[in-house]
Amino acid sequence: MRIHKNTVATLGVFILLSAVALFLPADVVADEGGGGGGSVVNLTVERVTVSPIRAYIGTPVYVDVVIDNREEGSDTSVVEVYANKKVVAKHLFRWGTPGVDKKNRMSMKWDTSGMAPGEYKVKVEVFVFDDVSPFDNELTLGEPVILVAPGEMFPEGASAGGSATEIDPRYK
Repeated sequence: MRIHKNTVATLGVFILLSAVALFLPADVVADEGGGGGGSVVNLTVERVTVSPIRAYIGTPVYVDVVIDNREEGSDTSVVEVYANKKVVAKHLFRWGTPGVDKKNRMSMKWDTSGMAPGEYKVKVEVFVFDDVSPFDNELTLGEPVILVAPGEMFPEGASAGGSATEIDPRYK
């Protein structure tokens, strides 16, 4: 069984933070009743735009993401772009900086070189420890990205290009 290096790193951070928490007073570890120093974490993948959605293998596909910090926490996290469950792009970003917009906008490039022709379901995900609503930490594009070999035709005679946007329903 292969374990992904991000899983090992995440587990290591969790173990380290758990060990540190053993030596902290209870009111520092958890906010029981508001005012104990804890902060609420709630990130939401608000919007994903992908272009082009029809491309020749070797053409970069750009993924623009908006992540909303719906609470007051702050940290550094990684946003990952998946194509058919394979990580194809990632971006490290800082969120929750005081005095800065609570919306984090980023653009990532998916290098399609070496990919097989076909349809790819694109999902964007940000993992955050202790997020109060982890269900909204990912958003999947409603239509697939179609990759064809250079010189081949796209389905139904379509041309290269196009874009697609998916928006979390609470932001529509």
